[in-house]
Amino acid sequence: MLSPSQFRDLVSGRRRGLPALLARGLLRLAEFPYTAEVRRRNRAFDGGRRTPARVEVPVISVGNLTLGGTGKTPLVAWIARWLRDRDVRVTIISRGWAAGPGGRNDEAIELEQSLRDVPHLQNRDRVAAARTAIDELDCQTILLDDGFQHRRLARDLDIVLLDALEPFGFGHVFPRGTLREPVEGLARAGVIVLSRADLADAAQRLRIRDEVNRHAPDAAWAEIVHAPRELITSGGRRAPLNQLTGKPVAAFCGIGNPAGFRHTLSACGFRIAGFREFADHHAFTRDDVTELTEWADNLKADALVCTHKDLVKLDVDRLGDKPLWALKIAVVFQIGQDLLERRLAGVVGRR
Repeated sequence: MLSPSQFRDLVSGRRRGLPALLARGLLRLAEFPYTAEVRRRNRAFDGGRRTPARVEVPVISVGNLTLGGTGKTPLVAWIARWLRDRDVRVTIISRGWAAGPGGRNDEAIELEQSLRDVPHLQNRDRVAAARTAIDELDCQTILLDDGFQHRRLARDLDIVLLDALEPFGFGHVFPRGTLREPVEGLARAGVIVLSRADLADAAQRLRIRDEVNRHAPDAAWAEIVHAPRELITSGGRRAPLNQLTGKPVAAFCGIGNPAGFRHTLSACGFRIAGFREFADHHAFTRDDVTELTEWADNLKADALVCTHKDLVKLDVDRLGDKPLWALKIAVVFQIGQDLLERRLAGVVGRR
């Protein structure tokens, strides 16, 4: 099975040779029926043959055009905090991909730790979850996490993230690329946010924005960076980033786009002695812990570093005799914060 980076190397064309060419051809064949079904479903909603369920409070969706790894969770947390700071009772609703025995997945636990005063409901039936939030939690706004392609629940605002490293899924819908739906779907978006904007130069950002304007000329535009703030442990200990600056670290992650995490580690000045990838939402086992511990020992790393999403699943402060740290990330706007805030304020005050 291909790792996330190996898959991207294949579909991007970076992997060369006859076997890679044949594999891309097979994936291209599989892309056609998937794309046709996505378009058929979207036409049903756009043409009124299927009607989304509307609930009694505003619904704000935050989603992706491509398969995971856009840094969506920090933006969901930012929006939820913005609403709470204005005394709006908000509930986050998500499907709960790869939820554990407790019924919550890694993203839910991460958000819960950051937003103690914001309920988070995970349910495959997000319409039912929304009604539960209204009837039982008395919420005033629904924040739909990863909801752009979930069209059964009507929303008042669609916010879509594009990763500056991989904005348009290498020009193909899954499985030939990483698009969840054709780029034309951006026409439904009210706000488009370019994440990891610091990893693209001005010319690249302009090209991305020009392509977006072809499909969503009326959407507000914002650019954000995911700024590492500090190191944290599972037990709540905190340390400044410079504690590991220049030191060898064994880094690993189970997220949709590992390249973004690796860029962030390098920007922090950490010396990456080794880097391991797991599938998105990977459930770490005892064998994984043993292998990671031995791997870090062989690398003579001073510490292990992972994402917050991975840390909440491991729930330990050390692997062997080495500390395990996660990066605490915050959203910082480069442009467009005022535009997003105006759209949010308009939705919350609409009903």
